[in-house]
Amino acid sequence: MNQVHILNQQSLRDLSEHAKQNTRLRKNFNFHASNESSCHRLLNALEPGTYVQPHCHLSPEKDETLVVVAGRIGVLLFDTDGNVKHSVVLAAATENFGIHIPTGVFHSMVALTTGSVFFEAKAGPYVAITDSERGSWAPKEGDSEAQNFLNKMLKHFESN
Repeated sequence: MNQVHILNQQSLRDLSEHAKQNTRLRKNFNFHASNESSCHRLLNALEPGTYVQPHCHLSPEKDETLVVVAGRIGVLLFDTDGNVKHSVVLAAATENFGIHIPTGVFHSMVALTTGSVFFEAKAGPYVAITDSERGSWAPKEGDSEAQNFLNKMLKHFESN
């Protein structure tokens, strides 16, 4: 039986609490039935300190759309050499609240406040990111240099 989900502020707070408890400082809540679903829709909670390695999606149908529903998230877009080409702060109920990222664009995001949550939509099925989709110029999650790279990304948002 299909389940109806009412999205409210308490559900966002609960998801953020789960992210705080997670060692990766993030947690998602999937609305799609399985990783094999053709359309993925989810809430993704990020807490300050989480590191998302810059990456792109090479599959032609893997554009991503993100809409911030709570908190503030900084999004960075990179060229293929790892240079930041654009950065933007997204926050619910502000001028910039979402972004559509086409296939092949290297990107990452940082949580600028606790309780940051975005809604994400992209094509399924889930396929793990390959090495060719990871920014080879950025450390992998868990590497000793990941914190330094995260700090560099955060510097793009110091005046915001």
